[in-house]
Parts: sequence; structure tokens; C-alpha cells
Amino acid sequence: MATTSLPRRNLWLYLLVSLTLIGVLFAACTGTPVINPGVTPTSTRTPRPTATLTPTPTPTPAWPLTIYVPEGLPAPIADAIDAALAEHPDLFAPASSPATADVQIVVGSDLGVTSLAEWVYAVAAPFPTLTDEVTWADVQSGWSGVASGPFGGQPLLMTEDTQAALSSVLGAPADGAVSALPADQLANTAWNTRPAVRLNAHGEAWAIVPFEQLEPRWKALRLDGASVLDKELDSGAYPLVVRIGATGSERGIAKLQELIGAPLTNRDPQKMTVLVMTGVTAMGRCTATTMDREGVLYPARDIRPWLVEADITHISNEVSFAHNCQQVCRDSVVFCAKPNYIELFEDLDIDVIELTGNHLLDWGEGAMELSLGMYDERGFPYYGGGWNVTQAQRPLTITHGVHTFGFIGCNPVGPDYDWATESRAGSAPCNFDWMHAQIRQMREQSIIPIVTLQYWEFDRFEPTPQQMADFRAMVDAGAVIVSGSQAHHPQTFELYNGTFIHYGLGNLFFDQMQWIEYRREFIDRHVFYDGRHIGTEVLTAMLEDYARPRPMTTEEREAFLTEVFAAGGW
Repeated sequence: MATTSLPRRNLWLYLLVSLTLIGVLFAACTGTPVINPGVTPTSTRTPRPTATLTPTPTPTPAWPLTIYVPEGLPAPIADAIDAALAEHPDLFAPASSPATADVQIVVGSDLGVTSLAEWVYAVAAPFPTLTDEVTWADVQSGWSGVASGPFGGQPLLMTEDTQAALSSVLGAPADGAVSALPADQLANTAWNTRPAVRLNAHGEAWAIVPFEQLEPRWKALRLDGASVLDKELDSGAYPLVVRIGATGSERGIAKLQELIGAPLTNRDPQKMTVLVMTGVTAMGRCTATTMDREGVLYPARDIRPWLVEADITHISNEVSFAHNCQQVCRDSVVFCAKPNYIELFEDLDIDVIELTGNHLLDWGEGAMELSLGMYDERGFPYYGGGWNVTQAQRPLTITHGVHTFGFIGCNPVGPDYDWATESRAGSAPCNFDWMHAQIRQMREQSIIPIVTLQYWEFDRFEPTPQQMADFRAMVDAGAVIVSGSQAHHPQTFELYNGTFIHYGLGNLFFDQMQWIEYRREFIDRHVFYDGRHIGTEVLTAMLEDYARPRPMTTEEREAFLTEVFAAGGW
């Protein structure tokens, strides 16, 4: 067979055409686009994602932060901040101005920043001042040098620290509007500048005092009806408050709060105790018949808030309960009380009962024992009397908050059959040397001694020389309050070595209506703060219906206090 051979050139052309056809067929099967050798293809490019630039974070400033502390802070707050900063120079450094500070301390009366402290001030006057209240407008006018209110024309006394703190809120005082004095001269100056004749409050000195610096020589005046001596004071609405706050770096503020233990205050209600002391209670004779007619709770109808508001309320109950008690409204010196009358004490939530009265055994030993049993059953603590002389003379301790009080009292008058013995219930006879020793012992134990005496009775405001000597001796031994429980005729006060003595409070629930002086009554509201007696608010009442004391009118109160202050040499 003959074989036909292709030339070599034709052979290569044949192979090229064959490979091209195979490529076309393969592209058709795979979906690959056919490239036309005579046409330039158009390329489609997927765009690259746009790069996102992450900003470099601002580095947290290293400690210390700068802090600006202004002038004019209340001294205890400035001291607390300075001490914290001095102990931690690695955390805070002083700034020369608010603008350059990481943290700024600010002062004002109404701050919208983080609170660090709150400092409360009182408008005060010497204790024997008739005025009870001023207005905030009076204070602002006085600060501006404009005479206004009961103290118009008198400069406001205060320390330089107080002036600086208040200036941050009120602005600079007018020339002559403020008299700045050292703290240890403030009260003495106020007392010494009082007028010789005091028929009204005009001409009396007044001052602004930090709450914690109040003392018995001062009378804390109500400001627009509010008193710093009221535990329920709304400090948010009370105008005489300086508030200290901080603004700026949050972590700096948090660290500062941690260092100083914020918020700081000079008035913590948890450190306050209100003790109310009263005079003679004898629910017999006409008081008894009135209670039978009007109801057992009738005697306290008008003054109940004064008694139940206190943390500790004292009653000197001088008459025992007796099952066979029958009293009529006539003159008699033998007393008893019906057992159901104790409902009055229960309603008033009485906290301590004094049993130094000299009528406790008028109805016999059985009545005294019945009364003690009733007190024990109801958990009423008592002192100055008891089941025997040992219990009667023993101090009674009561703790409220940060304060522990020791009540001790005695009856120096008798009669003999009224006194307790080792085998008989009764009132505590007086052994003054023993009492002085007990008082000193209580002070050594940080117990606040409250001393009451069922002393001899005098129809006069002035105490006798012997009465003054006996009451003052209790102060010399360490008593913080000395109170006369015996008086039907109220007596005056004394501040002896800075301690409050009231020689006689007068009646509370007793029927003596025959003389105006027997109808006039004192209720003493003592306020303690952080271990100290800081002031006494003297409440005054007038007896009505042989049983019911009511608050005095303004005119009655001013007339009464004017006589009592004069009797005290004030």
C-alpha cells in the first residue's frame, strides 16, 4: 500500500489548528470566555476595601493628678483634705488655679457636683435671750449691714473660719456687719455685750456658730421655723448650710472620696440624743377626777409631741398606784393614783421613771409594791426608788446611740416612812458623799451623769444658798445635768462651770390651779451630740383644767422667762 507523506511545514500547521480547536471545545465545556484574538478584552476589577484608620487612644494621665483647693473651707474639712493630700503626694499635686486642675474643690449652698461634705451652722444668742426665732431674711440683711429683725443693728459674731466659709456662699459681708473673734472668746463676748436691762430681745448679741461648737451657754434660735436641735431637720431646705463638692476627673474624685471618707458632716443625726426632763407628776385629787371625766390621755393632749419626740423621756411620778384608790377634788395631802392611769405613761412611751417623791407610801407599802410590779411588768426603767434601799440608790444606765446616761437621784426631805430600807420599798434617802462617788465613777466610765433631787420646796424663783451649794456640789463631782424634781413653784436656772442646773421645773401633771406660779411649768429638752451636752431648749406650759398643760402664748412665755432670768441674775 502506498503511504502519502505531508511536508514538515504542513505538519506543524496541522498541529496548531488541532490544538486551537481542542482549546475552543474545552472552553465551551468549562464556561471560560473565548478570547477573540482580534478584540482587546475589557477587564472587570473587584475594588479593594477602604482601609479604616483606628485612632491612637489618649493615654490615661499618670498619677499624680492636680487638685485645686480654694480658701474659705470650714477648718475641719480643709484639715481633712490637707491631711489626705499630704499623706498621698503620689496621687495628688496642688494646682495653681481651677483652670489647670484635674480635680477642683468647689463651695456653695446648692451644688450640682459630687458631694464631699456638708457643714451646718446655727444662729445663736446667749441662753437667757427671749427671742426664739429669726428669719433667713433677717440673717441676709444683717450680713448686708441692714438693720432687720429682733437683733437689728447688732453685728453678727463669728470666727474668721465661719466668716470665710459663709462668704463663699453669701459673698463678702458689708463693713461692720460681722465681728470676727477667736472661738474661745465668742460666747464670753456675746454674754458681756448684753444690755444691763433686758425687757426685750433688742440689743442682745447674736452669732453664727458651727453646729458642733454649740454649748449650753448658747441658745440655738430657730431659723424660719427650723432648728438645728431637731433631729428631723431637713438640711436640704435649711438655708445655713455650706456644701463642699468636687468636679473634674472621675477617678480623681473617687480616689479623693476614698481618702477622706466622704461625705463629711458636723451634724450627724445618728450622733444626737434628745433627753426631755419634766417636773412633778401626781395623778390624784382634781387631776384624777378630770382624767375620769375627760379620759386617761387627756392631760397630755396639748403637749404630747414634746414628750414623744424625745429619744429619752423622763417622768417624776410622785404618787403610787393603788387598787382601792379613791380621790376627790379637794384639799388633801394623801395621794394615790388608779392603776389604769398608767395608760398615760404607755401612750407617751415614757423611758425612765423617777421615784424620789415623798408621797410614794401615802397609801401604804402595798401601793408602792404594786407600782413597782407594774413598772417591771411593762419594762419601765426607774431610779431614785425601788424594792429596797440598795436598788433605790443604784444609778440607772440607759444607752441611746453613742451616749450612755446614768440617772441617779435621792430624797433628802423624807418623811422617814417614805424612804426605802433593806427590807422595805420606798424612795432613795440621800447620802451625798456616796452620790458624789457614784457620779465620779460614772464619768470615769464615760457615762453621762444626770442627777435629780427631790429637794425642799420654796415658793420663789430664786434658789436658797444651801440649795445652790448642794446642787453645785453635784456638778463639782461630775454631773452633766442637775435638775430639781420637787418644785411646785418653778425656779430659775444656772450655768455653773458651763453645766446646766435647773433648780426646779415646776409641775407637769398636777392639779394646783390656785396660783399662777403653780400653773407655770417648765419642760427641759436637753440635746447631746457626739458625747457632749450642746444645748437646752426650755419649753414652757400653762396648766389648765387641773390636769392639762398647754404651750404658753408668746406673751405668757416672755413674761415668765423675764422673771425667771432675772431671778437667776441674768
